[in-house]
Amino acid sequence: MNTEAISLSDQPTLTPELQFNAIFADRSFKRVTLGKLLNKGGAAGKIYQIVGQTDKVAKIFHERQKSNTNRLKLEAMVINNPNIPSVTAGGVEYVQIAWPEAVLEDDEGYCVGYMMPFIDTSAAVSLDHLMQGAVRAKLGLSDKYEYRVMAAYNVALMVASLHKYGHYIIDLKPANVSIYKKTMTVAMFDCDGFSIQGEQARFPAEFVSEEYIYPEGMAQSCDEMGEEQDKFALAVIIFKLLNNGIHPFSGVVKKNADSALSIQERIEQYHYAYGMWGDTYQAPHPYSIHEFLPQSTLKLFDRAFVKGQKRPTAVEWQVELDYLLKNLKHCKKNPNHAYFTNKGCGLCVAEDRLKANLKTIQEKKAEPRKIRGFEIKKLSRESMEHDKWVRMQSEKRAMRVTYFIVMLYSLLMTSLPRIALEYKTTLDELGISLQLVGCIIGFNLLHWLVKKCRKFLVRRIGSSTVNALITYTYCCVATALIVGNDIDWAKLFKAF
Repeated sequence: MNTEAISLSDQPTLTPELQFNAIFADRSFKRVTLGKLLNKGGAAGKIYQIVGQTDKVAKIFHERQKSNTNRLKLEAMVINNPNIPSVTAGGVEYVQIAWPEAVLEDDEGYCVGYMMPFIDTSAAVSLDHLMQGAVRAKLGLSDKYEYRVMAAYNVALMVASLHKYGHYIIDLKPANVSIYKKTMTVAMFDCDGFSIQGEQARFPAEFVSEEYIYPEGMAQSCDEMGEEQDKFALAVIIFKLLNNGIHPFSGVVKKNADSALSIQERIEQYHYAYGMWGDTYQAPHPYSIHEFLPQSTLKLFDRAFVKGQKRPTAVEWQVELDYLLKNLKHCKKNPNHAYFTNKGCGLCVAEDRLKANLKTIQEKKAEPRKIRGFEIKKLSRESMEHDKWVRMQSEKRAMRVTYFIVMLYSLLMTSLPRIALEYKTTLDELGISLQLVGCIIGFNLLHWLVKKCRKFLVRRIGSSTVNALITYTYCCVATALIVGNDIDWAKLFKAF
């Protein structure tokens, strides 16, 4: 029940007044009058004050059709009351559970609801809000780790007290459990939704929530669920409270995993990554501090989550958490932190990991973002136009240099016969055979250079020009050979 604290002066009185008969466990009854509406309630019913009894409220059901079923269950609850006492701290009384104290019926004998203790919800907060540091900071809750251990102990104590009387919560999850902000004691609502043990029969719960359903329960209905469901869900809550809000079946999925599984699917397949043997599907969460918990605590978690083991009872958790509170050591570096073993403060280690990861993320964000090798900030229209202009200027310079080299090369080839004529004596001494060998080596070198630079040359001057230059080179070299050597060409042609 998400009842919000409402100032009495802000609420309109009901008109006309509604009166019902309150029937107690000893079959006595008295007339009660409903006062101001405190909360429109959830799916089950509305919450009203009771005139003349500031410490009591009435829950009136929305549906009258379930009158007989509701009566039987409520009578079992009134008779089999777990009698969980209130806690007094600083002169203030904190009611721990809104358990039905009397059945309410109208003048026609229909069960319309029940009477229960009033809980000031403004003094409490959902257990969900205690899990994450950011949420605690936003709501002004204490960040002391010791308080979360205390909360875990008090939840275990509440569950153990209910189990003692044969009652099971079934839909046990942090959102359905409230904690008083000052004392870390439990404030439990909507008890009529529990699985209730009556004198002759059991009245089952109607709801259960994923991520807290024990593996065997996936094949069961709420009617079939009992203590094993509570034991599993309680262990999950304790794990989250002790381990920075991390669910025991969450983690970092390994690369060889076939598919992404939901938390409940991981529960069903027993993918618990924080046990003695690890898990094939996933690795522990990087900010987990489970390794810094005592071995006795880790063994209880193994029993709760590893297949084939006997889950610890709420009483066993109560004893273990009491041990943790008595052996808790305060961190010298951070007064909000605490630890249990000589391994030191796991919270400090987790914070250092988080800071290091945040630094890495910030450094990556500072790096230029790229698409296909281009920085995103350089993909603006202005940047692209500027880059285009720069490329065009560079291309023009490359063209000029290419044309200059081609011109020099052509002049060199053109002057080759003249050079051969001037050094005719030297060429005669070398002989035609040696000159031909030099020409062959030169032609091979030329082809190697053309092959290496062909893409560059073709892009600049075209393939036709490249081929023309090669042909021109052959012609110039042949001419140089002719003019540089005294060859009787007439005899040579006759020989052929």
